[in-house]
Amino acid sequence: MHAAIYARSKSALLALLAAALLTGCGFQLRGQSALPFSSLYVQTSGPSSFRNDLMRAVRAGSQTRITDDPKQAQVTLQILTEARERTILSLSGGGRVREITLRYRLGYRLYDQGKEYIPPSEILLRRDLSYNDTDVIAKEQEEALLFRDMQNDAVQQLMHRLQATHLSS
Repeated sequence: MHAAIYARSKSALLALLAAALLTGCGFQLRGQSALPFSSLYVQTSGPSSFRNDLMRAVRAGSQTRITDDPKQAQVTLQILTEARERTILSLSGGGRVREITLRYRLGYRLYDQGKEYIPPSEILLRRDLSYNDTDVIAKEQEEALLFRDMQNDAVQQLMHRLQATHLSS
């Protein structure tokens, strides 16, 4: 019985010590991300799941207001291109596809009426995928998941780039 109490108090003491060390080193949970502008208009050529994910990330992670009218926005984020590419990476001796490369490209720029803060830029993500034509449905689902993962990565990378933008007064 005393051994069990000793083990619990030892565990509690170790947890308390770990918490004190984390606090002492300056560790903090990630809070809201401060974007350097108060309002944002996101311009795309049509409906886009990337746009929806980006707007959700901006709303969840910052105080920046998203507007439906570019005239009411401090800055405009223009999505220039969004492309999903699939290319053959390697073939077997019999000419069957063995590996494919998936690419997700996102072109964008950030500007207001008088200045361009981020010139036309691109985020390019790539994933290699082994392929087996006997598991076509499973590989299609894996491909869709990888594209979704790359889109989420692109949203996070773009948020980091927007946070690092310096607006001149």
